[in-house]
Amino acid sequence: MPTTKTKTRARPRKSKSGPAVPPKPEVWKLKLYVAGQTPNSIRAFANLKVLCEKHLQGRYRIEVIDLLENPQMARGDQIVAVPTLVRDLPLPARKIIGDLSNTERTLIGLALQPAV
Repeated sequence: MPTTKTKTRARPRKSKSGPAVPPKPEVWKLKLYVAGQTPNSIRAFANLKVLCEKHLQGRYRIEVIDLLENPQMARGDQIVAVPTLVRDLPLPARKIIGDLSNTERTLIGLALQPAV
């Protein structure tokens, strides 16, 4: 008798409180919108890099988009101020405006730390 193989999918984990918790993504996809090499833009990138290395340990990808070179890129993510960080993955997408110097606010905004 021939055997058949069935494919299994990764199933969401169930939390102890009941509803399923989606698995964490392998890579966090982040876009940092800047306008040239301004002090705020440089500070935002440096702060983001430190946070990612500490909390995501190599599981992230940062794309820096300079709106002085590519102004049309602002339309897709509806960017109205710079610097702005957009978290594309994991869903839902989130935005944080500023130089990301307020670590607690940035961690909460990225959903890496629960709001107190």
